[in-house]
Amino acid sequence: MPKSSARGLTPIQEQYYRIKGNYPDALLFFRLGDFYELFGDDAKVAAETLQIVLTAREFGKREKMPMCGVPAHAAERYLGQLLAAGHRVAICEQVSEPGHGLVERAVVRVATPGTIVDPDLLAAKEHTYVAAVVRAKKRVGLAYADVSTGEFAATEIREDAEAVLAAELGRLQPAECVLPEGATLELPAQPQTTAVSQMSYAAWHFDLQEATSTLLRVLGVATLDGFGCADLPLATRAAGGLLAYLEETQKSFLGSLDGLRTYSLDSFMGLDPATLRNLEIVRNSRTQQEEGSLLGVLDETRSAMGGRLLRQWLTQPLVDVAAIEARLETVEALTQDRVVLERLREQLGKLADVERLAHRAAQRLATPQDLARLGRSLEAAATIEELLRASTAPPIHERADRLDPAPEVAALLDAAIGAEPGEAPIKPGYSAELDELARRAQEARAFIANLEAKERHATGIKNLRVGHNKVYGYYLEVSKGALDSVPERYMRKQTLTTGERYSTTELQDAESLILNAEEELSALEQRIFEGIVESVAAEERRLRALAQGLAALDVLAAFARAAARRNYARPVVDEGDCIEISEGRHPVVEAALEGAPFIPNDARLDAEQQIVVLTGPNMAGKSTYLRQVALTVLMAQVGSFVAARSARVGIVDRIFTRVGAQDEIAAGASTFMVEMTETSYILTHATPRSLVVFDEVGRGTSTYDGLAIARAVLEYLHNHAGLRCKTLFATHFHELAELEGTLPRVKNSRVDVLEERGNVVFLHKVAPGGADRSYGVNVAKLAGLPRPVLRRAEQVLHELEERQLRGEPAPAPRQDGAGQMPLFSGPHPALAALRDLDVDAMTPLEAISALYELKQKARE
Repeated sequence: MPKSSARGLTPIQEQYYRIKGNYPDALLFFRLGDFYELFGDDAKVAAETLQIVLTAREFGKREKMPMCGVPAHAAERYLGQLLAAGHRVAICEQVSEPGHGLVERAVVRVATPGTIVDPDLLAAKEHTYVAAVVRAKKRVGLAYADVSTGEFAATEIREDAEAVLAAELGRLQPAECVLPEGATLELPAQPQTTAVSQMSYAAWHFDLQEATSTLLRVLGVATLDGFGCADLPLATRAAGGLLAYLEETQKSFLGSLDGLRTYSLDSFMGLDPATLRNLEIVRNSRTQQEEGSLLGVLDETRSAMGGRLLRQWLTQPLVDVAAIEARLETVEALTQDRVVLERLREQLGKLADVERLAHRAAQRLATPQDLARLGRSLEAAATIEELLRASTAPPIHERADRLDPAPEVAALLDAAIGAEPGEAPIKPGYSAELDELARRAQEARAFIANLEAKERHATGIKNLRVGHNKVYGYYLEVSKGALDSVPERYMRKQTLTTGERYSTTELQDAESLILNAEEELSALEQRIFEGIVESVAAEERRLRALAQGLAALDVLAAFARAAARRNYARPVVDEGDCIEISEGRHPVVEAALEGAPFIPNDARLDAEQQIVVLTGPNMAGKSTYLRQVALTVLMAQVGSFVAARSARVGIVDRIFTRVGAQDEIAAGASTFMVEMTETSYILTHATPRSLVVFDEVGRGTSTYDGLAIARAVLEYLHNHAGLRCKTLFATHFHELAELEGTLPRVKNSRVDVLEERGNVVFLHKVAPGGADRSYGVNVAKLAGLPRPVLRRAEQVLHELEERQLRGEPAPAPRQDGAGQMPLFSGPHPALAALRDLDVDAMTPLEAISALYELKQKARE
């Protein structure tokens, strides 16, 4: 409360400052009649964000404050804009009827970026998560919830906590992250993560005892052992703190929780944010849109629930062979029965968002339209169950056992809820009492409708008419010229310049009947509807289980549809260590070609061929080849068919990618530092079951440094006893092809080109062996460099090649620093130091330090 306003406050001022004082960190939507008004600094922030007019009006006695407002009927649209900008908004409603004295007001909810429930503000096929993070020593507890569905989960990260936390937040993409007061979310620069809106919350809520108490109370249980929390103290703290935050801001969420799900990250393939970005799994890296990503290619889902689950599956591939095979069995059965597949997809397209609709009922937010959509969805679910049970294919038939279309709920909604626009919310015939009230009101309306003709006949007044307004209600209007014919039973109600308005005892009785019946009708209708919502809410867990079964079926049907449309093959997934792909294709690039042929390629990685060094010119398809191998592995472990003639995939625990060069200028990291940081991360976290993709390691620095680093990385990957991960290594350093002769598990491959009269044709075909040159000048020609530049480049290239063949030293660099010593200038003292390095015993950081020392020697 402002000091200058400490005395002489009006009641409404006192009310406003008291409420605002309880929510200092939120914008206060203060309900005044048909508007939500914002005052003071809140108004300034809102006006700028919403681009609405900021005014200064009197608020109380002799005090003007900055003010802006939004209409209550359009508030959700403005609320969405404020939430998207990262603001919290406290919704203060009038909780008593206007009359004498000050209207009572109270905050009914606090809207935050992570707690959106309005369907118009939610992305249908994406979750909106609010998360909480707790750190202790080298461990992290993470909990998250989706307020629109009731999902509530937690995990504890015990190894490499910060990097794994970054990866998991990168997967979840929470709109908001709640932290204990004083804590910050300081994630490592690499792998990169999307910025998260942070909310500080009192630290005592995250105390283990307090968090446990909150969970027990809200979940209504005596112990948390049933939720798997016994040995997860940090997960418990994060979950309890998050629940306390939601209890304070979203009370309606708490009664509809389906318990707490704890999960282990070891159950899924690890995908850090860099890999999600580089492989374009859910977003195109250029446009940040779904189109042009793996998700965009595979998303043949027909429901919002299926779309959300597909996104989750793609970011959490399985590592359990049996679970993967169960998905593949269903996909194969659906691809073999196209009639069932199309009929199934037709019914899936009739589904509304059962998961969110059921949760809205549990939150007591459901509208009659919501229940009508839920009822139609349950009818479609029953048809889907019948369709599955009729199938003779066991994988399809057995899926029916996972669907319970809740026939009692469907029957209730069919009998009770008006489904058509303009209908009463409660169907006629559902409640005899409601029907009787409606009949009485209708009879009274019919009496009034016939009254005009009846009175004209009885009085002989031909221009008599029956009218109605809000002030005087129903009346009989007679013009001045016919006043002599007005009977004595007419009671004068209003005098006009053109005549008189009257009422009769019968008209008053009919009007009273209509008003009383409509009031009773509305109240009874509301009570009945609330009872139906309660009945639906009581079945929320059952409906949520149905939604999950339908969503899984939708995703598997989408996989089958994609497989049929795009000629995908069922992969063989096992516990072996071999990745073997025959005629593999890049699913996203192939889809973008829109029917044009894609050149397929084989790939093999196993114990004998652990590392493939891939050479070839730019634009020849090296990066596409690397990515398509990684995507084939990912698709197989998701349970999808793959873009290949055939594929065998031994379970991969993590996919790592070092692709592209992106400066982290804001973080003070150069292209080369980003490259080295990502490389170090991979070398220290990969396992023998990992798949690693390196694209042009070492290109961010000088030729000597780059070649040395690339070779050292390859040798480390090959020789380190605890590593030996399957690796695809694309490079322009053709000298690395020599490693095939010295490292037994390194094999060379190249992307072939055809050269004709100085022009090159990219064949996009991967073949055994190394490339003999880079064709850089040819590629520059294709890029449209001016002819003088190309001619000069050819001259310089020819001179350098001639010197190399003759074994001549390179010319000394000019004093102005122009020019650069060619890579091959004869023996150099730095080479002796390089040969003496014990690469196997060095850590990645030690290797980098040694390389910097070599660089100094090379300059001497």
